Amino acid sequence: METGKLFNLKNDIAYSQDAVVSKTIIKKTTGTITLFAFDIGQGLSPHVAPFDALVQILDGECTFSIEENKFPMGEGECLILPAGKIHAVESVTPFKMLLTMVKIGEIPVRRAD
Repeated sequence: METGKLFNLKNDIAYSQDAVVSKTIIKKTTGTITLFAFDIGQGLSPHVAPFDALVQILDGECTFSIEENKFPMGEGECLILPAGKIHAVESVTPFKMLLTMVKIGEIPVRRAD
């Protein structure tokens, strides 16, 4: 994304049939901010990240899981994904989210298998 220019997160990424679309907003050594659009039936399989991440739902509905806990989410809701814990997401409807990951104090990553 271009600095010093207005944009609208919800409108700046489009859904794509049977796909997950991602668009990097900011990518620095200290962290990333990424915009996602998930079609219905799409998601991210269980995985672990070495840093905490903030998820903000911009449109639609999804269900995040953190280990055994499930979190139904809709527009305007946020969730902090803890570093080092297995998490995943499944769409309930097409949905858009903003993922902000700040790299502070790396935690060893364990495999999700």
